[in-house]
Amino acid sequence: MDFQVVVLAGGASASLVPLVSKELPKPLLPVANRPVLSYVLDLLDSNNLKDLIVVVEGEEAALRVGSWISSAYVDRLRVEVAAVPEDIGTAGAIRAIAHYLTANDILIVSGDLVCDVPPGAVAAAHRRHDAVVTSLLCSVPVSGPLESGSSGGKDKAKKPRRYNIIGLDATSQFLLFVATGAEVEKDVRVQKSLLHAVGKMEIRSDLMDAHLYAFKRSVLIEVLDQMDTFQSIKLDVLPYLVRTQLRSQILLNGSPPAEENGHEKVILPNNHLPCPSTKALSFHDQNASWPSGFAAPKTHKCCVYIAEKSKYCARLNNIQAFSDINRDVIGEASHLSGYSFSTHNNVIHPSAELGSKTTIGPQCMLGEGSQLGDKCSIKRSVIGRHCRIGSNVKIVNSVVMNHATIGDGCSIQGSVICNNVQLQERVVLKDCEVGAGYVVTAGSEYKGESLARR
Repeated sequence: MDFQVVVLAGGASASLVPLVSKELPKPLLPVANRPVLSYVLDLLDSNNLKDLIVVVEGEEAALRVGSWISSAYVDRLRVEVAAVPEDIGTAGAIRAIAHYLTANDILIVSGDLVCDVPPGAVAAAHRRHDAVVTSLLCSVPVSGPLESGSSGGKDKAKKPRRYNIIGLDATSQFLLFVATGAEVEKDVRVQKSLLHAVGKMEIRSDLMDAHLYAFKRSVLIEVLDQMDTFQSIKLDVLPYLVRTQLRSQILLNGSPPAEENGHEKVILPNNHLPCPSTKALSFHDQNASWPSGFAAPKTHKCCVYIAEKSKYCARLNNIQAFSDINRDVIGEASHLSGYSFSTHNNVIHPSAELGSKTTIGPQCMLGEGSQLGDKCSIKRSVIGRHCRIGSNVKIVNSVVMNHATIGDGCSIQGSVICNNVQLQERVVLKDCEVGAGYVVTAGSEYKGESLARR
């Protein structure tokens, strides 16, 4: 479809410490024993999008990611890996590689996205509406395990999160209003002029911006050039384009649009927006000529593609999401894992060794060359490659990465154990993260702790 594809893969994300490290940058974090970046690359490959620019923060991380891509996708994809400075944001990353962008339309995808929504559907909607931007919206994921095994009742329920307040037209195809991040915690203000123009707007708080966007290249580059303080596509570029779409000039001579006086706004109090929810705002002017009036010259269109509720869509952008996505990809979203599950609904590598009376439950994964002692119990967990696990070990709702050593009698619940960690005998962990190479001494008990080498 003549789209250039940019994958923003990130690097040493602060929200994922201590899971990430110099040796394991964010794009290579394992989801069901595969790098998270592989899910986006496979999705693009399956949609015949094979020419990609993968943007990685930091030279060292880019080298590691590039090396992995060249070995894993050598005959499947044509990938240019571009290193950009750390902490310049998604908008800064696009600025840094702007000289690579030559196509009329650009597809920008977050490298931490795990989903089964075809990018081609977003691209087609973008072309159909001749939009300047089309954003993929998905149902808000729920957070936390269905069964945690803990005594607290709260831990047993998945919790919906609120991500954005989004205003849509009556056809749910055009994006009229967006409030994100800290804005969502305050009263939401909607321009009356916007409501006059569109007649009616539906406010939604049950949708997630999946960080998959189709952009008209010329508009995106012009915004980034003129708005040099913009750092984020989601928080800066997208809201700017949405705010200015009914104005006479896209860029308003490089100046942000002037805010209207407070009395010219409709205030939607935050406490009137339970999550998830929808709410309609309307004026009595039902003769508004929008969205057909959107075709008039000197306006531009911001569109959305809303995925079906049956589709899986989540972003690995914090530690809770890391645990949730690992659980989902060996559970309800196992079709994304790329593995064939056994009749017991689990995946045990043929080279793995299990001791006497050891049980591996459904929705579990056991990696290559890992060894478990006698009388172990593994439930709803992912065990990586070449782990050494002693006898009488219980692991529930957890992720254990590669080359971990776990001593006899350990109990691990709701935790993440990184590469090369050593847990000595009888360690008890609940809701903890243990950073790479850390040693937990025998008999230790931790709850809700982050343990890592300084």
